[in-house]
Amino acid sequence: MAVQPEGTPCWADAMFGDVEAAKTFYGDVLGWTFGDSSPEYGNYTQAYADGRAVAAVVPPMPGEAGQSQWCLYFATPDAAATARRIRDNGGEVLMEPMRVGDLGTLCLAREPSGAVFGLWQAGTHEGFEATAVPGAYCWAEVFTREPGKTDTFLAAVFPYRAKEIEDDAVDFRMFDVGEQTVLGRMRMTDDFPPEVPSYVNVYFTVADCDEAVARATRLGGVLRFGPMSSPFGRFAALSDPQGAHFSVIDVTTTAGEMPKVRDV
Repeated sequence: MAVQPEGTPCWADAMFGDVEAAKTFYGDVLGWTFGDSSPEYGNYTQAYADGRAVAAVVPPMPGEAGQSQWCLYFATPDAAATARRIRDNGGEVLMEPMRVGDLGTLCLAREPSGAVFGLWQAGTHEGFEATAVPGAYCWAEVFTREPGKTDTFLAAVFPYRAKEIEDDAVDFRMFDVGEQTVLGRMRMTDDFPPEVPSYVNVYFTVADCDEAVARATRLGGVLRFGPMSSPFGRFAALSDPQGAHFSVIDVTTTAGEMPKVRDV
């Protein structure tokens, strides 16, 4: 796949205290295989679906610990310029733009409501080699308790056009780059425990949602929501055995009519 337009999700990775256990779990649930770890890049290890790079896992850096979580990266042609916009619009840069050999430039940030995300300025590593096929990234949503802050921030940092679902019962916004919808934003309801911070929920494609859920729970994962059929596919929200949240979706199994949306 070519370098993605600015603001488009282009890569995902996660830090795990037990990388081998993570490889076993995701290898079984998503069918991933793994390349060799890269000692020069902190034993960063790419995951593959049908031979194409779709994500990566990495152990914590020495002295670093914390909750395992998936990080979604957004494409940028100029990580330094995007980092400035993040600061100027109430976000926080957690890791300054950093060259990763000839692979590209990395930056980590936090939006005003607390969700952590990354930027990727592509070099030789352009990002996902496949999307929306079994084992690959498909979709992502920012879950936030402060949607107004998040919406304003995202529209100021990236070249997004926003629209929202016409349903008073759901506070859900979508962001487009050109004609492509690339990201969702969901208001966190009282169903979420107060200690759960804002976060980016990453969806991986599976051939059969129910089977993927059964595999995940059998291996120690926790089912958080679903499985549920929707106009977009049959999906479920999970946590892996090390606590990282993610979702799975079978985009071929749909139910119901697409919701009406309006520009905002």
